[in-house]
Amino acid sequence: MTQIQCSSTDANPLATQAGMFRGWRVVAGAFGVTLVGFGSAYTFSVFVAPLQQAFGASRGAASLVFSLAGFLYFGLGVLSGPLADRFGARRLALAGMLLVGLGLALAGLAQRLEQVYLAYGLGVGLGVGLAYVPVLGAVQRWFTRRRGLASGLAVSGIGVGTLLLPPLAALLVERLGWRGAYLSLGVLALVLGLAAAWLVEDDPRRHGLGPDGDPPNAGAAARAAQGATVCEALRAPAFWRLYAACLLCSFSVFLPFVHLVPYAEAHGVPLASAVLLLGLIGIGSTAGRFLLGGLLDRIGRGRALLALFAGMALALAGWALASGFWALAAFALVYGTVYGAWVAVLPAVVMDHFGGRSVSGIIGALYTSVAVGTLAGPTAAGFAFDLRHSYQWPIWLGVALNVLAVGVMLRQSSPAGARA
Repeated sequence: MTQIQCSSTDANPLATQAGMFRGWRVVAGAFGVTLVGFGSAYTFSVFVAPLQQAFGASRGAASLVFSLAGFLYFGLGVLSGPLADRFGARRLALAGMLLVGLGLALAGLAQRLEQVYLAYGLGVGLGVGLAYVPVLGAVQRWFTRRRGLASGLAVSGIGVGTLLLPPLAALLVERLGWRGAYLSLGVLALVLGLAAAWLVEDDPRRHGLGPDGDPPNAGAAARAAQGATVCEALRAPAFWRLYAACLLCSFSVFLPFVHLVPYAEAHGVPLASAVLLLGLIGIGSTAGRFLLGGLLDRIGRGRALLALFAGMALALAGWALASGFWALAAFALVYGTVYGAWVAVLPAVVMDHFGGRSVSGIIGALYTSVAVGTLAGPTAAGFAFDLRHSYQWPIWLGVALNVLAVGVMLRQSSPAGARA
């Protein structure tokens, strides 16, 4: 594999300053991008009933709006990752946040459900797809010893966004209607998202730094600059085992973000309380990223990922058995914690296995597995509800698929760098 060396002329002594390591600024930018992008996307559960009523749509047809967006924002990583490796993550993140804001605003102007598919699906889907993988890839290059912690902090924006934006969306729908709510969220996404994207930078060597703030000629900097190309990763059995496990898991991983609120309402939970369940997923998700990121570095990220697939299966089984608010609240907290840790550890596992040379492109290729599951899972669950007026079989199918993911990961060997 080609190793990129950094000569002594690359280092700028003035760029190495006392105080906070510049990589944490990149983490803060990634945090803001994921908060705005995914927080906006995960408000969708609040809009399911209004969209059904406004357009006379079935549960499955309304759910397809989210599934299309999810397919795009995970599937587009296979293109946005290599583009970020070539042109820089900041440009991709800025374009993505612009699209998210415009997509939300245009969804509020839609006169037919098909127009919501285009506005929300293309706007939010393409927008998050352009920004997500590039900002995660940028964070990986700034850290080695604390990569799991940094990744966890960066994607904890998803959890905070899930905690804050769905209740805000519910309040806006109540006060302004669903159209006004989408317009308001669009403006918010433009202002906050563009500011966060500007903080993202790709390479610590441009500031005379190595990963973790070490000197740029340290061994960690050299290791971060080498690794597999996308084509080399696609020829590796380890990549395809990881891909298969993520594909199996992803059929169910986003079911709660679309269907937990309708599920709770069907079991007699008032809408205001049902929306709080999404906030509890956000709290758990944030805790999973903040509290488990560093722990995963110590116990070994490969083994941790195996445990998280098992935890996802157990959490979903708890959902299938829950009916009242408190049981659903317990599920939401546990599920959010496991989901948050899963999202946090995946990019770090990719970096451990394949290095930093084309990390954004490899993460993007891996996330096409999540794109397929996101397109199929929530939509299938919606149509299953239309047919049987129950979510039981989609949830139990999710349990079974995560158990299969555990079996796949049991065959995965740990790379040398999997334990930080």
